[in-house]
Amino acid sequence: MTVPERLRQQLLAASRGHAFRFLAVGVASFVLDLGLLIILHEIFRVELWIATPVAFLVSLVFNFVLQRVFTFKAENSRRSSALKYGLLVVFNTVATDVIVNAFDQLGVGYGIGKVFATAVTMVWNYFIYKYWIFAAPAKRAHSAPDQSVR
Repeated sequence: MTVPERLRQQLLAASRGHAFRFLAVGVASFVLDLGLLIILHEIFRVELWIATPVAFLVSLVFNFVLQRVFTFKAENSRRSSALKYGLLVVFNTVATDVIVNAFDQLGVGYGIGKVFATAVTMVWNYFIYKYWIFAAPAKRAHSAPDQSVR
């Protein structure tokens, strides 16, 4: 097998895994967020303070749906997943704000803080998505009815 063929097979194998799909959906969500922000603000002249949260919220819904259906192929309750996802969004927002402001206060710069916060939240989000938000429902042991004679 040639090196390009082996590399192609390794990439195909990796693309079937949760982590690769998680990252791909994350990149697509970011592109949607930024692209919609630019379209709303630059083309339709929507004020930035309105365009920014609209684009962000659209990308959040997009991200939730694709992570649920494409990445983790979740079969648990949509309502439960959406509630957990919403809680994680709130937590991530607070954590990002704290991290970005801490980096700025320390003189490192808010931009570097934002990159760091994004990396940290991305790592914990993967595990939280996989094991809590989109976790497969617990399989209960199916017990047979008591057949003993009394």
